[in-house]
Amino acid sequence: MKLLAISPHLDDAAFSAGGLLASRVDQGWEVTVVTCFTGNVARPTGFALACQLDKGLGADIDYMALRRAEDHAACEALDARAIHLPFLEAPHRGYISAKMLFAARLPDDRVVDDVAAALAELLAAERPDLVLGPLCLGKHVDHHVVLEAIRRSSADHTVLLWEDWPYADREDRVAAMPAVIEHLTPETRARRIAACAAYTSQLGFQFGGVEAMTERTERIAEERFYPLQAF
Repeated sequence: MKLLAISPHLDDAAFSAGGLLASRVDQGWEVTVVTCFTGNVARPTGFALACQLDKGLGADIDYMALRRAEDHAACEALDARAIHLPFLEAPHRGYISAKMLFAARLPDDRVVDDVAAALAELLAAERPDLVLGPLCLGKHVDHHVVLEAIRRSSADHTVLLWEDWPYADREDRVAAMPAVIEHLTPETRARRIAACAAYTSQLGFQFGGVEAMTERTERIAEERFYPLQAF
């Protein structure tokens, strides 16, 4: 059995579905995490650079190379395979403020066409039994791009959507009934924590540090997944 988790950014799959990914590996599944927005810009400026500096990283750091390395470490903790697609994150596509990241897609932002084409090719090659993707809690524009790309490319596949974490902590509970509820065990929770902890550059910004991330994850009893057709 094969599972393909389609992640907008280098951390979303582990943050949101790390327990289920670990559980399926333990059941003998071949698990692959595909991250869509991992491309490099040689010398970021403006808001794109600010998104790097606010993580405590200097302008001379190759931010995306660092994040790809973190993702490989996270996938190793889950015993999953990592695939990195070369598309650019929103701050490199004309979204020049934090507010714009959570607003409507820019009219000239057609990256969804390229992402959908890449996913269609990947799905045809991998032939997964189950596809996971983002429900888009938090309304990040990159998450919406990936969800639309999944809709376009996965008509012949079973698709479940995860509750985007940590955005899920700030949202009302999803009204739809989940198709799958993954109850975390001590073992799968520990693997999820280990995978999340690999994203060192993001922990302070997202949670206030690894200890706070661990404490919040220890309070999570289950991960919920919803059928694509419900949204």
